[in-house]
Amino acid sequence: MNLHLLKLCVGINTVEDLAIRQKKRLESSSKKKGEKHLQHITRYKPKRADEILGGGSIYWVICRKIQARQLILNIKNVQRDDGGAACALFLSPELIEVEPRKHRPFQGWRYLPEKDAPNDMESCGNRGFINLPQEIARELKELCLI
Repeated sequence: MNLHLLKLCVGINTVEDLAIRQKKRLESSSKKKGEKHLQHITRYKPKRADEILGGGSIYWVICRKIQARQLILNIKNVQRDDGGAACALFLSPELIEVEPRKHRPFQGWRYLPEKDAPNDMESCGNRGFINLPQEIARELKELCLI
């Protein structure tokens, strides 16, 4: 069973906003370092990193709801620009929307066991909402009604 991380996405209002920000970050880091790796830097390395690697994801809490996830490809110790120790989470560039679930704010990251992780939207099926206009479907998703 995989172990995941849960992280607050501060300053982001939608999954689309997160995708845009990550795309810009990926482009700027590849210009600076010549590398094309999407990284999220955090202060501490998860002690249970071995349980996360091999299928674990980072689940993003956006506007007080778990809304998306990304596969964690690797976890490495790195050095911050100021010389301090940090940890880099190497992420898949693909953002996968999940069933929205309310979650209270918190600091840092939290472990998220597989049994508590929300399902991907793709695996949820359309639940009879095939002909629902996209705008209405998005509003219903934001309200955690579908």
